[in-house]
Amino acid sequence: MSKKAINRLKVVLAEEGRTNKWLAEKLKKNTATVSRWCTNEMQPSLDTLVEIANALNVDVRELLISTKQ
Repeated sequence: MSKKAINRLKVVLAEEGRTNKWLAEKLKKNTATVSRWCTNEMQPSLDTLVEIANALNVDVRELLISTKQ
């Protein structure tokens, strides 16, 4: 089963000059979990997505790939 890219977390972290480890520490999450979010292997909950946006000081919409073409 191929995984579909849903979030842009890896890109936004790079744009903000932050690492997976930094985000994991900030959110008190396991680094492996954050890594799986970054590779779109699994997705954070909506509540967690809002926490991520707040930590990175970005709009939550910047963390998602648009479904419109």
